Amino acid sequence: MRTENGLSVEVVDRVARVTIDRPERLNALSTGLMKDIVSTFSAFDTDDDVWAVLLTGSGDRAFSAGVDLKEVNQNDAASRPPTMPMGGAERNVFETVLECSKPVVAALNGVAAGGGCELALACDVRLAADHVRIGLPEAKRGMGANFGCQLLPRIVPRGIAYEWLYTGELVPAQEAHRWGLVNRVIPAASLLDEAVALCRQLVANAPLTIRRYKAMIGRGGELPLSAALRLNVGPNPYHSEDRAEGVAAFVEKRDPVWRAR
Repeated sequence: MRTENGLSVEVVDRVARVTIDRPERLNALSTGLMKDIVSTFSAFDTDDDVWAVLLTGSGDRAFSAGVDLKEVNQNDAASRPPTMPMGGAERNVFETVLECSKPVVAALNGVAAGGGCELALACDVRLAADHVRIGLPEAKRGMGANFGCQLLPRIVPRGIAYEWLYTGELVPAQEAHRWGLVNRVIPAASLLDEAVALCRQLVANAPLTIRRYKAMIGRGGELPLSAALRLNVGPNPYHSEDRAEGVAAFVEKRDPVWRAR
């Protein structure tokens, strides 16, 4: 399925492959496209056929070049200022991806700049092609990177985050990997194959356990350890049918059959 705003979605073997498909605009995030991403990722939360999500871009030039500045310029000319970050009637696109209850893997097939970088930051795992450059150039455009300036220093050391935000320079994939911003740097020709293989590895594991990990890390990461250890968020795998199935499968020396319940 492809929306009129340029978002393609395909679900195969419990993996939802979501592709930003506007290569002629370097996969820039238009208002309509961001609404499509919000509705798509919101639906994944209650879709029993989706156990993992792979997010990528079309072509090899850009994962996403960020917010569509041509559209922003047109809105400015028409005296339609943007809403404040995290405000307005619409749910924020980056927050929606971040809070998706299913694991999300980003396959960065090209430049990830500005909003494109923020979209990548919202994902759980980032794999990058070896020619990728990534960063937040908002300081060069008078914009704010509201989401990015909060997420980036939670992933890389604060001093590195300051430098990248202040300079607005895009960094190569190898440097992003050095500081832990991306998990792996992969030859471009192999990127999607490795990303799909990783997603298949995820959906082969107990789905409730993985969703529990995501919820616990997301909610507990900034808490004192004593409080984090007492969190109880996300699905409870301890009392699930899948836990009994996993133990039985181990004892019987067979592959488990997960039911996500």
